[in-house]
Order: sequence, then C-alpha cells, then structure tokens
Amino acid sequence: MFKNRMVEIIEPSSGADRYARCFNLFIVTLILLNVLAVISETVKSIETEYSGILHIFEVFSVAVFTVEYLLRVWLATCDKRYQGKIIGRLKFLVSPLALIDLLAILPFYLPMVIPLDLRFIRTLRLARMSRIFKIGRYSGSLKSLANVLKDKKEEMLITIFAVVILLVIASSLMYYVENEIQPEAFSSIPAAMWWGVATLTTVGYGDIYPITPLGKLLGSLIAFLGIGLFALPAGVLSSGFIKEIQSKRQEINVCPHCGKEIVLKE
Repeated sequence: MFKNRMVEIIEPSSGADRYARCFNLFIVTLILLNVLAVISETVKSIETEYSGILHIFEVFSVAVFTVEYLLRVWLATCDKRYQGKIIGRLKFLVSPLALIDLLAILPFYLPMVIPLDLRFIRTLRLARMSRIFKIGRYSGSLKSLANVLKDKKEEMLITIFAVVILLVIASSLMYYVENEIQPEAFSSIPAAMWWGVATLTTVGYGDIYPITPLGKLLGSLIAFLGIGLFALPAGVLSSGFIKEIQSKRQEINVCPHCGKEIVLKE
C-alpha cells in the first residue's frame, strides 16, 4: 500500500532500506545546515554578504519541512495510536514530535499572518534553532537519552526537589545573615537565590559573596553540600545509561524474525 510505503520511508528505523536511509540523511543534513545558517546570520559580515543566499536556503528548507510536516499529518492514521481521520490527526498534532515539527516552520509563516515589529521578527529567526530538536526523531543516541530520562524521571524529580529545598533554605539563611551588612547585594531572599545558585553549582561568579564570619562559614558549608547534591543526578543518569546499553545489547542478541536468543560462538 502506498501510504504504508511512505511511512517506511519517512519514519526512521534500524531496518530501513536505501530510500529511507537517504531521506533520513537528507533531513538530518538539512537540519544541521539550518542551525549553521542561523549561527552564521549573527555575524554581521556574513549576513551582509550572503543574505540573499541565506534567504533562498531558508525558503527551500521551509518548503521541505512543510512538505514533510504535511506528509506526517496525512500518514498519522497509519499509526494505531492515531486512529480516525479527524480525531487521530488531532491527537498527532498535539504530540511532542509534531509540535517540534510545527515549531520548525512556524517562525517563517507567522510574520505573514500577524503584523509584527522587526525586533520580534529577529526573535522568531532565532527560534528556527528549534529545528535541531527534529534530529531526535532520527538519532538513536537522543532516543537513548530520552529513554533514560523517562526511566529515571522519579529519581530525577526527587533530586531536583531536594536541590530546590536546599536552595531556598540556603538563600533564606544567607539573607538574614548578610542583609544588614550588605543591603544592596542581599536585598531580598529572591536576590540571595542568585548567590545560592552560583554557590550550589560551584560556579562562583564572585559578584555577590558573604563578608561576615558567619556568612563565610555558612557559604562554605553550602558549597560542600552543593558538590555532593549535584553529584546525585550524574549517578542517576549513569545507572540509567548502563541499563539502557545493556538492554540494547540484549536486543541485538535476539533474532528479529523468530524472537529466539542468538548464541554467539567465541
């Protein structure tokens, strides 16, 4: 069937044929070139000399991405998750990948529909950088990262919650300790949170710092706590990646046709 064949071409998979691989390579290359074009446009000399070429390339890219987006909307009903000509396609339109595809072309069309001032148009041009997220549809590495984040979301949420609690406590204590001595630097708890973020992440910009003995002691303790606390997400993600790699190795050793385990002879 024609629609099923189109799905095989535009949806990347490990068993894709030559046409599907060529299409996926073309889209990924186009995405990377678009990101490079957006970066290059911020250089005045390049924008002035090659503005015409960059505009032509932008129109070409939007045309390709628009056709791809419309194809995906049309073929969405081939997926069991999006059954129904209208309801199924509406469900597809609000899916994360479909929204990313829409963001890839929306900055080009929006100024044609809604009158905008030039400053906002420049912001929309930078929004084209969102096209890089389309690579997630074609990249196995990004899919692995997404699987790890999904599998470890509870542990990550607990860690983030602990970081937020520590940030609030540290900023509050530092505000009450340093406010009288440095009313401008530590004018409020939200202002002290900037110091808390820089300290907990061990960045230490040096624009705000405690000067009282108690404040210095408190700052030292918070810095040590930040080192240990921010090591937790690294450990969680590391264990997730190890689990993901092991599961992929197990999948490789399973026959895709009969589902039986393949015994590798040494």
